[in-house]
Amino acid sequence: MIPARQIRATYDDETVTVYQAYGHAIADAALAAGTLTSPFSRTRMTWIKPSFLWMMYRCGWGEKPGQERVLAIRMTRMGFEEALAMSCLSHFDPTLHSDGETWRAALRASPVLVQWDPERNLSGEALPFRSLQVGLSGNAVDRYVDEWIVGLEDITPTLAARRAGVEPIPDERTYPLPTPLAVHLKVTR
Repeated sequence: MIPARQIRATYDDETVTVYQAYGHAIADAALAAGTLTSPFSRTRMTWIKPSFLWMMYRCGWGEKPGQERVLAIRMTRMGFEEALAMSCLSHFDPTLHSDGETWRAALRASPVLVQWDPERNLSGEALPFRSLQVGLSGNAVDRYVDEWIVGLEDITPTLAARRAGVEPIPDERTYPLPTPLAVHLKVTR
């Protein structure tokens, strides 16, 4: 049985792949620069998703306006874990925060927001376990763009074949979080 909350991702010893969907202008500029650049805005929260199928659900397999291009972004595992360490859950959890005000203060202070949403299957139906979404803002966006991204690939041309089951979806495994981070994120083991 798959644990209720667990990060599943494609990763190697140094990097982890996250997904983002953008319109053509942002995707073209990012691919040319090797990282996100204008017209991408560093002043807005940007959401990264380690789950390929959750990204497909969110962007409608690249068919939603402004999300026609899906980028597989390799970022350093060090950066990924650093972002998670400075994160705050998007909802109040009494096992992590003594009261609502403590949580709201942590939320205001954190440049990274995390939330657990139902994982999806190829058809977009919710599965009985959750995947992590990571929202970066402020200095976390700057570090992501300037330090943590090590490569990007436009996977848009493969989406139709993957959706039809002709090409395999990315192989995602349980991401090996250090125990303090797993506790911080409410990961189920």
